[in-house]
Amino acid sequence: MAKRQYGPYTVELSKQDKTLFPDAGITKGQLVDYYEAVADTMLAYLEDRPLALRRYPDGLDGDSFVQQRASDHFPDWLETVTVARAESDNDDKDEEVEHPVCGNLASLVYLADQAAIEFHRWLARRDRLDHPDLMVFDLDPSTDAFGPVVDAARKVVELIRELDATPYVMTTGSRGLHVVLPLRRGAGFDDVREVAETMADTLADRYPDSLTTEHRKRDRGKRIYLDVMRNAYGQTSITPYSVRARAGAPVAMPLTLDELDDSGLRPDGYNLEGARKRLEQAGDAWQGMHRHGVSLASLRKSL
Repeated sequence: MAKRQYGPYTVELSKQDKTLFPDAGITKGQLVDYYEAVADTMLAYLEDRPLALRRYPDGLDGDSFVQQRASDHFPDWLETVTVARAESDNDDKDEEVEHPVCGNLASLVYLADQAAIEFHRWLARRDRLDHPDLMVFDLDPSTDAFGPVVDAARKVVELIRELDATPYVMTTGSRGLHVVLPLRRGAGFDDVREVAETMADTLADRYPDSLTTEHRKRDRGKRIYLDVMRNAYGQTSITPYSVRARAGAPVAMPLTLDELDDSGLRPDGYNLEGARKRLEQAGDAWQGMHRHGVSLASLRKSL
């Protein structure tokens, strides 16, 4: 069993030659190396946030599970935060979950060695769990065509700019795009989701032939679904630079807004090697995003 030392923390690595992505021959060791390489950037998007991990102990061909509760065998130095469940999650309103929190390099490497391929994060930080600092629009395509998703992202970006706020765009590594709006932490989840719903309704009314807020897939046609349900207490969103459990090990990649005009843009266009090279050559497209946080009150006023 190999060991790596990160300051005072020792991480024991096991079965590094185990294949996690059979199609690409990517091993757990390569996954660990990727997360170690991007940690300086990725940790800014992980730290202080409760996490839900999607783990594949036997690779993509084996069983998987989503882990929200920290395991008893996790090392003592891996941080956790105790969170009350949302009322809708359980009849027992007082039930709590101790989520893992990834605040340093050792924690990120350890969790990757646990075959945590995907890192999904809360939209709020642990010191104010009921006050999100992010609003997310998940653009969900009804078909495999990606062009309409990009067009939808441009429309969401346009509205956010009309509201004197700053939009950020990310490929999900799956099928769609996320448009993210940084917030000041002055409002609760219910209020944030209400404003997000109003924004989505505004866009659906403005572009009824291409955008929809219809929850039922059968009623969407070929329109892009503006999903704002992640803007609720207890919900999570894929973390920037997280690998996705899909063929080829695509990565959720922050973009510049200009890249929405790139004809070669794909939702799964970055893999482990491509993501590392991009960071080395161009840096983080979302660097400093929270300096542009906007208050919910100002969004309401502009709407």
